[in-house]
Amino acid sequence: MAAVPKGSEAPAPIIIKRVKKGGHAHHGGSWKVAFADFATAMMAFFLLMWLMGATDEKQKGAISEYFNNPSAIAGASTVPSPTAIQGPGGSSTSMIKLGGGMELYKDPSPEAEPTPPSPGAQTDVTPDEALKLAEKLDQERLEGLLGQLKDAIDQRETLAKFKDQILLDVTPEGVRIQIVDHERRSMFPSGSAVLESYSANILTELSGIVNSVPNRVSISGHTDIRPYVKVNYSNWELSADRANAARRALIVGGLPAEKIGRVVGLASSVLLDAHAPDSPLNRRISIIVMNKRTEDAISQENGALFSVQDPGAAPLDSVPAEGAAQPQPVAAVH
Repeated sequence: MAAVPKGSEAPAPIIIKRVKKGGHAHHGGSWKVAFADFATAMMAFFLLMWLMGATDEKQKGAISEYFNNPSAIAGASTVPSPTAIQGPGGSSTSMIKLGGGMELYKDPSPEAEPTPPSPGAQTDVTPDEALKLAEKLDQERLEGLLGQLKDAIDQRETLAKFKDQILLDVTPEGVRIQIVDHERRSMFPSGSAVLESYSANILTELSGIVNSVPNRVSISGHTDIRPYVKVNYSNWELSADRANAARRALIVGGLPAEKIGRVVGLASSVLLDAHAPDSPLNRRISIIVMNKRTEDAISQENGALFSVQDPGAAPLDSVPAEGAAQPQPVAAVH
């Protein structure tokens, strides 16, 4: 090497680096096996959860009981008898304690209430029980009808305008609808059996509601105590003719004629306001949607209608006020 003159700096050495490029080392596929095991375990877990959700408490209890006693014979077990190799260091002879399994089996979820038998199904019902059931259903049907009538009187314009003239109550015969005269508005012209237009509209409106139940109907006409002066024609004939006029109006409104079970004229024998016998309230048409007992009594045609009442019950079509007149024999119109 040549000598470097004194006072001058030596040049920096040149360093050359050579990098050898090569392929990456193989990482292996062990992670794929681990992921496959994890996916299988999760699938098994969700399958188990689905099966547990599809079983009821009784089935869960039976499964738990199987693990406590896998034998098909109650009280027997398939656990092998102890041997020399069993015990400490060997296989255990005790069953796994599942905890709460027996409680699930002994205390299953409450069973659903039995559904009522369908119509026509064979059941062990005595005739008396069948009669009581029929009367109960009939009573519920009439109670529903009473609710419909009250709603209609409040909501329908044809009836709401005259709600002060429409009275509803329940008698031993059934649901009673009474249309009474107003002091300034009568259902019929004086001494006539021809309905005023508004009263005919009321009866037409009521006929559709009454026809919603299969029960038959009884119609009775009433007058006040003032006598009707005409040869061979009295309040008895007038009240009966007015009852028949109401019958015709109901039929025009859609009530089938065969659902009319009785039409009677009571004249002034059953006053609504006994303290004022000449009050317009006593002039009225009474429509009774009859219960089954009354229908049966009428169909027998034995004149024992009053026998359907319980002892001590108020007289039919009775007056709620004190001193009400007792019913008198009625003039039936066929």
